[in-house]
This record gives sequence, C-alpha cells and structure tokens, in this order.
Amino acid sequence: MKIVGLLLAAGTASRFGADKLLHRLPHGVPIAVQAARHLRSALPQVVAAVRPASDELERLLAAEGVRTVVCERAAEGMGASLACAVRAAGAADGYVVALADMPFVRPSSIAAVRDALAAGAVLAAPYFHARRGHPVGISARFRAELETLGGDEGARRIVAMHGAELVKVPVGDPGVIRDIDRPADLAPPIVA
Repeated sequence: MKIVGLLLAAGTASRFGADKLLHRLPHGVPIAVQAARHLRSALPQVVAAVRPASDELERLLAAEGVRTVVCERAAEGMGASLACAVRAAGAADGYVVALADMPFVRPSSIAAVRDALAAGAVLAAPYFHARRGHPVGISARFRAELETLGGDEGARRIVAMHGAELVKVPVGDPGVIRDIDRPADLAPPIVA
C-alpha cells in the first residue's frame, strides 16, 4: 500500500514569538526537522506543506528527504495547508497527517497509525491515556474532501463525521499529545 506522510509546517507560530519550527531542541535539531525525521522513519514518502518565504525550512526538510510544497493559502489555516499537501502528494491509499510542531511523537506511534491504515482502517489515531493525539491516518476515501479543505479546522470535521469508523490506536507515547505552542512547552513534562 502507498501511504504518504503529510507534514503540516505552514503555521505562523504567533504564540511562540519566533519561528518555532526552526527553533533548535536541546540536541541542536530544529523542531520541524525532528518531526520530519520521525515521520520519514515510518513512511518512505513525506510531503511537507510550508508557508511562502520559508526558504530555510524548505532547505532543511529537503536535506531530510522530504518534498516540500509552498502553500500560498497557508494564512487561511491548517485546512488550507492540509489540502495543499494532499494535492501535492497525489493518489495514495492513505495519508498520515503529522504536525511539524510535534517533535516528540515516537516513530513507533507513527508506524502504528500507518499499520492501522494498511490493515483497512479508514481513519486512525493514536490514543494516550484516553486522549486522541497525532498523527491522524486518513484513507484515500476522503481524498477529494481533503483537497477542498480551507480555514483552520484541518480534518477535524471529517474525523467528527466518521467517528464511528475511527480506529483508536493505544500507545504509551505522551508525544502524541504534546505540541509546541510556546517556549515553555519545550520544558520536560512533569511525571506524576
């Protein structure tokens, strides 16, 4: 099966105060590059949607084997970026939609979502302690709908409308629910 990874990397990072996707993690790797590496470890083909004038990000992602597409409508929100990425990826049996500001998702969690799609799920998402996380797997059945998305809702409406068909993939990975919105989000999580 051809399952393509889609990395949404076209946000404005307004709450972070700087370009968070280029912000380096303690080991020196930019946030978006770490997310891309994890996605590429589970999926041989990855397409990243970036906003206009993201030359440095494009260069870094290309060095990781990720094909980038500039989303001219990125300012509209995540839905427009997802539509752009799906159109660029073209025909596939499914898509694993990951967020570039989630660098802590383990490759094994991505692979579990991929495997759920490969086993016939039309929608799949990792769950950590009963919380739905990312990435989300979406079958080709929704390709036309994905290509027409706009605004900031991403695939939320598709998942909500077809929730009964969502395969919940349990994972022991807190990274699936940990995104980076502010610099404080980079602090190690407190373990209870």
